[in-house]
Amino acid sequence: SGMIHGGVRYLQSNPKVTKNSCRDSGYIQAIAPHLLFRIPFLFPIPAGAKGRIALELVDAYFRAYDDYQPLKHSKPHVRLSESDLRALEPGIVSKASGGVGFDEWGIDGARLCTLNAIDAKEHGTTLYLHTSVESIARAARNEKKAPHAYIVRGTDQISGKKIIVQSRYVVNATGAWGPITATLGGIGSKRVRVRPGKGIHVVFDRRISNYGVLGEAIDGRQIFVEPWQNMSVIGTTDDDFYGDLDNVVATSEEVRYLVQGIARVFPAIRQARAIGTYAGVRPTLYDFGQYEDALSREHAIIDHEKEGAPGVYSMIGGKLASFRLFAQEMSDILGPELAPGSRCTTHEKPLPGGDKVPDAIVLAGENEIAPVAGRRLVYRHGSRAKKILQRLVKKPRERAVVCACEPVIEAEVRHVIANEMARTVDDVARRTRLGLGACGGMRCAARCGQIVAEELGLDPLEGLNQARHFLEKQAKTRVVAMGPEQARQEALALAQMRSTLGTKAS
Repeated sequence: SGMIHGGVRYLQSNPKVTKNSCRDSGYIQAIAPHLLFRIPFLFPIPAGAKGRIALELVDAYFRAYDDYQPLKHSKPHVRLSESDLRALEPGIVSKASGGVGFDEWGIDGARLCTLNAIDAKEHGTTLYLHTSVESIARAARNEKKAPHAYIVRGTDQISGKKIIVQSRYVVNATGAWGPITATLGGIGSKRVRVRPGKGIHVVFDRRISNYGVLGEAIDGRQIFVEPWQNMSVIGTTDDDFYGDLDNVVATSEEVRYLVQGIARVFPAIRQARAIGTYAGVRPTLYDFGQYEDALSREHAIIDHEKEGAPGVYSMIGGKLASFRLFAQEMSDILGPELAPGSRCTTHEKPLPGGDKVPDAIVLAGENEIAPVAGRRLVYRHGSRAKKILQRLVKKPRERAVVCACEPVIEAEVRHVIANEMARTVDDVARRTRLGLGACGGMRCAARCGQIVAEELGLDPLEGLNQARHFLEKQAKTRVVAMGPEQARQEALALAQMRSTLGTKAS
C-alpha cells in the first residue's frame, strides 16, 4: 500500500508486530528521510447507538496505539466530532457519530528496494538483475576453505547468459516464491510454507482527498483511500492466491469491490479518473483454517541444516514496514561466521542519498529546472540529486522533460541506466515512476526506449520493442479500472501509439 505504517490493525492480535513495525518505521525515517512522507488518516464511525459505542471502543484502541507512536515519530490520535470530520475532509459522507484521526508514513517501495540494492553494491555486493535461479547444489567439500559450499546456477532472462555463483551460504529471500526456490535446492518446501495472499490497489490521476480515509468493504474488511505522492490510491484486497506468481494482475471484479466500499464513505471516488491498478502477493506465514485477513504478518528464518543443507536459510513471512529488522535478524546469524565481532548498523547509516538532503526549490532554481521536477528529483534521490544535475553543466539538453506526468527529466533517466542498473523501460519506470502517471506512458515510453538503447548500445529497434512491451503491460493494468468512456479513449490512444511505433516494433 506504499506505507511504512505501524500496523495498528495488528495491535490486538499480535502487538509484537505493531511494536516492531513502529520501531523500524522510525529507523527507516532516519536512514532515508527524503523518501518518506506523512499521510494523516481519518476513521469515521457510523451514526446511531452502535456507532457511539464503537467510537468509544475505537478511541480506547487508539489510545493503546499511541504508546507506540513515538517510535515512528507520529502524533497521538485525535478524537473527532462529525463536524470535525466534514471540516477536515468535505468529501466524507455525513451522519457519523464522529471518528478519530491518526497518521502514518508513506513511501515509494520500489525506490526503497533500489536504494538498498545500490547500498549493497557500494559495499561490495555483486548483483544479478533479471536473473532466474535454476538450481542450488552442493559443491565438492573442501574442509580447508569452507565446511560447506554451494553452487547456484541461473540464467539472465534478457541476454540468455548462464551464471554460476559459488558461496558458503545461501539465503532464500524470495517472498511468495520461497517454497519454489527451496525445491531448487533439493530441500523441499515442507518447512518453507507460505500462504500467498493477493492484494490489489486502484490508482487515480490526482490527489482527490486531503487525508487518507478508512472505509469498509461489503464483507466487513477494512479498506481505504489515501493521497499518495502526486496521486490517490484505494486498497486493498486480501485473497488466497493459487495462480501463477509471475502473472498477478487485478480484475475488474476486485476493482468494483474496492470502489463500492470506498464510495459509501467517500462518494467522490466514483467520479474520479482511474488510471491503473497494481497487484502483488503477500508471503504470509502458512496457517490452515484462518481467514486471509487474520493471518499473521510475523516473519521467520528457517535453518535447513535438518534437511542436510547446512548454511542454507529461508526467510519467509514479514512485511515492508519491518523489512530492515528482518534483514538484521538474518545478518545476526551469518555475521559471527563471516565477520566476527561485527554488528548491524543499518539502522544508523543512511541509505544512498539519505545524508544532507538539499532544499529542492533552491536546487531547482540553481539548475534551471521546474520546481516540481526538482522536488520529485530530490524525493527519489535525496542528496544524490546534485550528482544528477551536475550532468547539465556539460549536457544542458538533458534538462528536457521526458515524462511530463511525474515529471522526469532526461538526466535522471540516463543516470538510473548508468548508475542504478536499469536495463529496460520497465526498470526505468520502477526507479523514476516514468510512465506511471495519467498518460500511462503514451507520451514518454518511446523516448525512454530510445534513451535506453543509446545508453546500453542496443539496436534502436530494441528500444522501441521495450517501449511497446511497457505500454501493452500498462494497458492491461489500466483497462480493468476504466468505465466505458475512458476505455474508448484509451483504445484510441493505444491505436495511435501502435501507429507511431510501427508494426516492426512487434
